[in-house]
This record gives sequence, C-alpha cells and structure tokens, in this order.
Amino acid sequence: MAVNSYCLALGATGSVGSAFVTKVLETDRPTTILVRNREKAKRLFGKKSGLEIVEGDVLDSDLVSRLARGKNFIFHGINYPYDKWEGNMEKATANVIKAAKQNKATILFPGNIYNFGMTTPITEDTRPAPITKKGKIRVKLEMMLKDAVIEGNCRVLILRLPDFFGPNVTNGLMMPIFKNALEGKPMKWLIRTNIPHQLVYILDAGEVFVRLMYREDLANYEEVNFGGRKVSSVEHWLEKIGELAGTKPKIKKISKFALTLLSPFVPVVREVKEMAYLFENNIELNDDKLKKMIPDFQPTPMKDANQETLDWFKRHIFES
Repeated sequence: MAVNSYCLALGATGSVGSAFVTKVLETDRPTTILVRNREKAKRLFGKKSGLEIVEGDVLDSDLVSRLARGKNFIFHGINYPYDKWEGNMEKATANVIKAAKQNKATILFPGNIYNFGMTTPITEDTRPAPITKKGKIRVKLEMMLKDAVIEGNCRVLILRLPDFFGPNVTNGLMMPIFKNALEGKPMKWLIRTNIPHQLVYILDAGEVFVRLMYREDLANYEEVNFGGRKVSSVEHWLEKIGELAGTKPKIKKISKFALTLLSPFVPVVREVKEMAYLFENNIELNDDKLKKMIPDFQPTPMKDANQETLDWFKRHIFES
C-alpha cells in the first residue's frame, strides 16, 4: 500500500470518524470527507491543507462510488442512531463495498463488542455470539465485509473498540459526564459504577487506525482489538473527572428499572435498555495482538485524556 494514497472518509463528523480524519490529516495525506453538514465539518476541522469536504448522503450509492474512484482507503465510520440501525447500516455498508470494488480499496471499519454478547475476554479469534438485535446487525455487517474480501473486491481492516470518549464524543453516554461535570450537575452512568470498565480515548483510536492502515504485513481481512485503558471502577473515573472540572459534581446512576419505565415511550432508551448487560458486567477486549504490532504505542494517560476532553467541551459547548 503506497504511502501517498488518497483516502475517502465517511461519517467524518462523528466521534471515531473525526478522530481518524484529524490524525490522517496530520500525516499530510489528501483526504476527502462526505458529510451531511458542511458547516459542522468546517467547525471541526477548520481550514486544513489536503482536506476536501463534500456534502451528501452515504445512501447515495452513485455519489459514494464517484468519490471513492481512485482512492486506496475508505473509512466507514457511518453510525446511525440505534433505532435507525436496521436497514440503514446494511445499505450504507453495501454502498461502501461497491465503491471499494472499483479500486480494490481497503475499507477501514470501527468495530465494537456487541458481536460477542457476554463473552469475555474477547480476542481476535473469539466467535460471534450476539445476544441483542444490534449485536446481530454488527455481525451481519462484518460478514458482508468478509464476503467482499473473499470475492476479491477489497481489503478490510477492523479496529475493535470498547466505549470511547474524547473530543467530539457527544453521545448520550459521554456528554452527560463531561458537560455536567463542568456545570456542577450530576454525572450520569448506567446501572453500575462499582465495576472496572475499558475506555478508549478517541484520538488514540484515530492514531492507531492511521498507524495500522499503511502496514504491509496486514492480511486482506484483518481484525485488531484496542482496549485502551481499564479504570478500576467507573465511580473512580467519574470522581477524577469531577476533580479536574473543579465543580465536585455528584454521580447519578440510572437504574435498569428507570430504563424499563422509559423504554415504551422513548425509542432510543428502548434500544439502550437492550444493551444493559454491558453496564452490568465488565466485558473486556484483549489487545495483546495490537501491543505486539505497535509496541511503541502508549495510550494517552487517563488524566491527560480527561483534561483534554473537558477542555474540548469548554470550547465547543460553552463558548460556541
């Protein structure tokens, strides 16, 4: 894979997508991003040399194929809201595969732990055992990618991640932690705070993706786990964030009973309730393979990652 290759990034204004684009642009490699909101992309990335912003929809197959023409890498960071996954994620992935076929490009895909249900630890050889609808969808997406490789249409690199946090991670799990910490409001977490938990700082994930994508020794279909750092307990992690914020906010656990009460009325809560097992148990990725591949890489120290995340929220939430 040539180091001067071009890249197309889809889902570039999302959490993992923006981290990937940030890190790939640091290497001065030209990158095209397809986004639904051009202004949001401009706010995130500013004026960066080598960045081309195109506004459009990933479900527009012809557009995706046109933008992918001549590209060696396609970052597939598309992630619809939970209640919109079914159908949309499969269509988006089919469009990515079709686009990659033109140039036999490498598809870069952020994986997660939903595929494996209660299995722990998860290695790259662990067989899928989903226990939720979303887990089954994730398995289907990865099977689509694997079949495309077998058919000789593309290459695939999956970087599997646990929960992630950091700049531009504004989902319903992480925003109520960092934003509320800065406001002195209760930091929220689901069900249990007294168990260990793996967390990846999102810019570390972006860097790992970029460091892996140009390696010559990858298989045509490669899966790599990245576990980031494990906190001794969620409660301890939240307390440290509160200390850095300087507001000493309380911690508020949202019980499974509360999710059950709300789920009939709020579609997204209903989807979150299905994933409750992830917050009742400590499910971990084993990333020994990654440590052997890039032994010099060290995840950002948790204190620094927490501070950088708080600083980002200050700039983008309170000063915007």
